[in-house]
Amino acid sequence: MNTLIESTSTINKPIAEVYNFLADLNNHQQLMPENIYNWSSTADEARFTIQNMAKLAIKVSSRVPDQEIVAIPAEEAPFEVELKWSLKDLGNGTTEAKHIISAELNMMLKMLASGPLQKLADHQASRLKELLG
Repeated sequence: MNTLIESTSTINKPIAEVYNFLADLNNHQQLMPENIYNWSSTADEARFTIQNMAKLAIKVSSRVPDQEIVAIPAEEAPFEVELKWSLKDLGNGTTEAKHIISAELNMMLKMLASGPLQKLADHQASRLKELLG
């Protein structure tokens, strides 16, 4: 069963600047909440542990300049998941950044994971706004 979790923020920066920040997975450590640790990354891949949940390794599967960045598991994951940042130019040097987590969760996992995943998406979207303005 596919579960979609979204969080959106408006950033007072041009779309190219927001895209360039998000396109480099090294920058994503700054977006993570405190329950993420053991972080290591390159521009294309990141590994981390979500406290009391799982170890994840993700890699960028596609980049569309000034539009979106998609990351998927780099190795076996507890469930199928896709992490996407979708960007929209709002004009006047303002960008809408939407963080979409798409996960294949059975009912049991959905009950356990959808809350933490929503918190993660919300946290990342608000941190992006704090960091970039």
